[in-house]
Amino acid sequence: MSVNPWSLPENGLLGKVINMIEKSPLKHRWSIGHNHMGGITAGKWWQLLRDVNFDVDACYAHRVAFISLLSLNNSLWAAFEKMRYQKQIDAVEQVEAPLFVLGHWRSGTTHLHNLLCQDVDQYAYPNTYQAVNPYTFLTTENMNTRLFGWLLPKTRPMDNMAMSFSEPQEDELGLSMVCLRSLYLGITFPRLEKRYAKYLTFEDAEPEARERFKQALEWFVRKLTLKYNKPIIIKSPSHTARIKLLLELYPDARFVHIHRNPYEVFLSSQKYHDTAVWYTYLQRPDRSLVDDEILRRYVKLFDGFFAGRDLIPAGQFHEMSFSELENNPLQAMHNTYEALNMPGYSQAEPRIKNYIASLKSYKKNEHPQLAEHLRQRVAEQWSRSFDTWGYAR
Repeated sequence: MSVNPWSLPENGLLGKVINMIEKSPLKHRWSIGHNHMGGITAGKWWQLLRDVNFDVDACYAHRVAFISLLSLNNSLWAAFEKMRYQKQIDAVEQVEAPLFVLGHWRSGTTHLHNLLCQDVDQYAYPNTYQAVNPYTFLTTENMNTRLFGWLLPKTRPMDNMAMSFSEPQEDELGLSMVCLRSLYLGITFPRLEKRYAKYLTFEDAEPEARERFKQALEWFVRKLTLKYNKPIIIKSPSHTARIKLLLELYPDARFVHIHRNPYEVFLSSQKYHDTAVWYTYLQRPDRSLVDDEILRRYVKLFDGFFAGRDLIPAGQFHEMSFSELENNPLQAMHNTYEALNMPGYSQAEPRIKNYIASLKSYKKNEHPQLAEHLRQRVAEQWSRSFDTWGYAR
């Protein structure tokens, strides 16, 4: 009889730990890529760790060590960038109101954002490098994108969309590192998900947190304006719940909202949480809670959206369905420009056409059929979306 030299008594402490790990495997445990905390500075990183009482799990200690090392380097470059550019950032006289792309995660916001960002003659946008390195991109982007561009995979882990340092990206990734008040931190630290959930709408958050977030967003947009001298297209699904807050900063902002069949959103959200999210954990997740979190977050996001939508002045809001965008993207773009009184569609159309042509080989994810008990919960808890946009239950 062969003997495994690494076997341990199941009733021993270490044996129980190993058994627990084997019963609950951690996907991509050793990966240090796809982690949006890579651009944080040492001071902010230390502050965040103190905020969570240093409650990180040993299984992710290598990620904590990696982020810690990066944060030291980031702090040096951030200090240099502040010394070199802060006066110029402060001297930006006019910041044009951004165009905000709204919609729940997995509703087509990335596709819509990418299409709008083809209009490079009139607009600019935060790219992946800038979103993940908000403190240093004015100084380090040209150098680091050439040196380290090969490290990025060609597609995103959850949906096969193109990925590179130059692709349009969510500003929330950077804002989470600047103000440390973001629901995305509840994904990094899943045991604290409910603590960070209040930073989706900021309605129940402390006033100081709300101001810190507004200052972070305004600072980031000013840096982008300094770099491009154009109005900025901003896309983060979280902003869907913050219309009132965004209008306080930018009363003339334009908003375009995309919605999708709630059943498809739920299935795609499950896929996202079983792919991309694994790369960001610093605490062992309780995967049995994921479905409840998806359901709860959706309700909270659209509570914020419907509360804020009527505050948007006439001519500054446009809405479309994912099927409209998917079936006729050129018409959807034309309608958006027209509804929001945005000039220059005819000049942007050739680039939009070229981008659409580049997607011919793109294959969408195929999802399994939604379990009946979940289908009922989605229909009940997300009923307002079914009723508002006419989706069949």
